[in-house]
Amino acid sequence: MAIKSSGSVRSSDKMELAKLAWSARQGNTEAFLELIEGLKGALYRTARAILKKDEDCADALQETIVKAYKAISSLREPAHVKTWLYRILINECTTILQKRLRESLPGTLPEPVVDSPVFQDLELKEAIDRLEEPLRLVVVLVYLEDLKIADAAAILGISEGAAKMRLKRSKAQLRNWLESTWEGRGNHEVRPYR
Repeated sequence: MAIKSSGSVRSSDKMELAKLAWSARQGNTEAFLELIEGLKGALYRTARAILKKDEDCADALQETIVKAYKAISSLREPAHVKTWLYRILINECTTILQKRLRESLPGTLPEPVVDSPVFQDLELKEAIDRLEEPLRLVVVLVYLEDLKIADAAAILGISEGAAKMRLKRSKAQLRNWLESTWEGRGNHEVRPYR
């Protein structure tokens, strides 16, 4: 299966993913492994955007794979396997964040975010990291993982209109933060927000 390095899936590959999911649902372990292999990069980048720590990302991915493997027979729509996996992953990330919050000591500073190859511009990466989680998740799913807005909304359990509103708010916030930094640079065009 040829999946672009960005993790996005071409139309013909969506059919292949659905076939793999259907086969995995029937008990084919090899099909399940191929399915996970094709999506692991995109799943990892999403976990990284939420959790920031590599070890937490690895835990979230591991739990996602285990839970997906155990529940694959209950997958109703093989065509929506990618959305289903993202939903499991985001739930696992939320669980890890809640656990981290309970275990954190008062007065400790969070670990600094390490550069990710997904982001070409450090300032943009830092600005995206500064967004509140609901806004950041939509940006990551739509712009970095190249999902359709409707798919991102389904993954996040919100309406498509809410996803669009979050994207609009994210863009406005990012533009506000980055406009002054990018003014005068030849490689970024600053246009008024509409």
